[in-house]
Amino acid sequence: MKKRQVVLKRDDQFSSNFANSSFAVRRVRYGECQKNHAANVGGYAVDGCREFMPCGEEGSNGALTCAACGCHRNFHRREEEAEVVCDGSSPTT
Repeated sequence: MKKRQVVLKRDDQFSSNFANSSFAVRRVRYGECQKNHAANVGGYAVDGCREFMPCGEEGSNGALTCAACGCHRNFHRREEEAEVVCDGSSPTT
């Protein structure tokens, strides 16, 4: 059985500008597949998969495989969105 190490990182970029009651929310979305299916013949061809859809539930092996194209999640373009959520207090200066 393999051991898994989890590292939590605090984002000081937002915490230094806002009161203690604010926090950053990051959303990760995986877009179109960028796997080159013709790389072995020297060409370039993608399958046209527009968005990653997991085959299984979070935590299972199927969660990393796309149900639409069968590729691993790493072949899909990663898009991150960061949003600062606060309780309405003014930023500190």
